Amino acid sequence: MTVSTSQRIFNFSAGPAVLPLPALQEAQRDLVCYPDAGASVMEMSHRGKVIDGIIKQTEARLRRILGVPENYHVLFLQGGASLQFSMVPINFLGSGGADYLELGAWSKKAMAEARKVGQVQVPWSGKAEGFKRMPGDGDFKVSPEASYLHITSNETIEGIQFHRDPDSQGLPLVCDASSDFLCRPLDISRYAMIYAGAQKNVGPAGVTLVVMSDEFYSKTLPDEKRPTMLGYKVHVENKSLYNTAPVFAIYMVGLVLKWLEEEMGGVSGIYAHNQKKAALLYQAIDQSDGYYRGHAEVASRSLMNVTWRLSSEELEKKFIQEAQARGLDGLKGHRSVGGIRASIYNAFPYEGVESLVSFMEEFRRKN
Repeated sequence: MTVSTSQRIFNFSAGPAVLPLPALQEAQRDLVCYPDAGASVMEMSHRGKVIDGIIKQTEARLRRILGVPENYHVLFLQGGASLQFSMVPINFLGSGGADYLELGAWSKKAMAEARKVGQVQVPWSGKAEGFKRMPGDGDFKVSPEASYLHITSNETIEGIQFHRDPDSQGLPLVCDASSDFLCRPLDISRYAMIYAGAQKNVGPAGVTLVVMSDEFYSKTLPDEKRPTMLGYKVHVENKSLYNTAPVFAIYMVGLVLKWLEEEMGGVSGIYAHNQKKAALLYQAIDQSDGYYRGHAEVASRSLMNVTWRLSSEELEKKFIQEAQARGLDGLKGHRSVGGIRASIYNAFPYEGVESLVSFMEEFRRKN
């Protein structure tokens, strides 16, 4: 049975999040039997010809869309960004420690895992300011002896984002881009490593993308006691196929990338789309005469996660309940901070933001 698209809500969830409808429909069409394969993608060997072709095609499309140089490795791993919080320091954090910018909830989690491995320096923290902005390049100074500088490019809970490729001041730059991967053009050569859990902007939960320069990879610390699966070496040498890969999740990433490249004009096209959506929603907040109070400073406002408060928690609860009844789902802020959060990732439609803005205006009139 084919599900009618009229039954779909506007999904503002922070993740797992909305996926492009064309990608879902193609997966639905081929779910039972992949063309000329006689079986579903979920049923075929990860070492077979069909899956090998899907993985290679997905990697090639990602390299093309993002402009990934040949001297960078692309990996499809498991465990989400949370496992990368551990893998990065286990493989690279040396005697000089590592520098971590404390930008919000997710960078704090990454720091906590790194501290289990070695020394962590914090050149800049937004904690005292309530994590309302990202730092400028002149706001911090790195430790020259550090193994790398780690950033989180978009903090989903606080709704703040880097809108540039930060200056790492000579250190290898490692970036958790889970919630804004492929949302804007960037210069890959500025990064030693980018990792991203797929379930927000690139595909379903179950696969984690890692893009790593060969130069940084060559700095992997020797450790015979390091568990095999926690070393990047085994994954690079086996092209992400040391163990059974999350084949269906990778297949879905491929369909999302196909939509991004062929229907949205790549990262430059989706960037314009994201700017248009975010501008409409922030305008509704700014023109509400203080009824809706945005969290982030204007220069650091996220294109992916828009966060705001109302005058009371009771009013926020009413807002969320009435919005849900209108098919505007997933607007409850993270449990650690409360408030309202609208996640408008790449695949979120402009029409959904229009519907939310219309509801916001109506709610303000009535309450």
